[in-house]
Amino acid sequence: MTAEIVNLRRARKQRARAADKAAASANAARHGADKAERALSAADAARLSRTLDGARIEAEGDDA
Repeated sequence: MTAEIVNLRRARKQRARAADKAAASANAARHGADKAERALSAADAARLSRTLDGARIEAEGDDA
C-alpha cells in the first residue's frame, strides 16, 4: 500500500493547460460562429429573456 508520488509542479501545469484549453475552446466556439449562428443565438437569448420577464411575479405593495 504505497502512495503514488505526484510532482506538484507538473500537476499544476497540467491543470493550467486544461483550463487554457477549455477557455480556448469556448472562445473558438463563440468567435468562430458564422453570422447566421450568431443571429440565431441572439434571437434565442432575447426570446428566453422575454419569457423570463413575462413569467416574473410582482409582489403586491413592493415599490422596488
